[in-house]
Amino acid sequence: MSDETREPFKRLFFALDCAPAQRKAIAQWRGALQLRSGRPVPADNFHLTLKFLGSVDTAQIADVCTAAGSVRTSGERLTVVLDRLEVWRRAGVLVLAPEQAPPALLRLVYDLEQALLPFALEDAPREFRPHLTLARDYRAPVPESVTPPEFFLRAERFTLFESHKGKYVALASWPLGTA
Repeated sequence: MSDETREPFKRLFFALDCAPAQRKAIAQWRGALQLRSGRPVPADNFHLTLKFLGSVDTAQIADVCTAAGSVRTSGERLTVVLDRLEVWRRAGVLVLAPEQAPPALLRLVYDLEQALLPFALEDAPREFRPHLTLARDYRAPVPESVTPPEFFLRAERFTLFESHKGKYVALASWPLGTA
């Protein structure tokens, strides 16, 4: 690939990925909501963002990966219960969120943020609000659901993703603990 066609920056984020069966179950549940607003997020893109990095110089990616690899985890896989359906009006999104974020998730995010501080990758730090986005450009009330949400996102690793042309590509991942 020539230097002229190579992108100098990549749009990156760290996340917990969803297993294919879980993506399917969440997509089916979302389908039953019969949404009349917003653009549904493709099921292949379902994830729980840990840290959004934005545009990162490609020359920094190896160092970002090294920093992420330095994060010490609890040694156990992480389970996040997605049991609340919410509309974030300001962002215009419909999300699944945990009623209560597990301490291990909050610790992982904090440790990841600390490891990435030397890179000064964001202008203003954002408050971490764990969620899985179901739809964007959502401008309606919280939809009624016959079946309340209760999805158990079980993660054995956290992943660095690139957002490229509407698709999320895994660049690297790190184990959370023993499977």
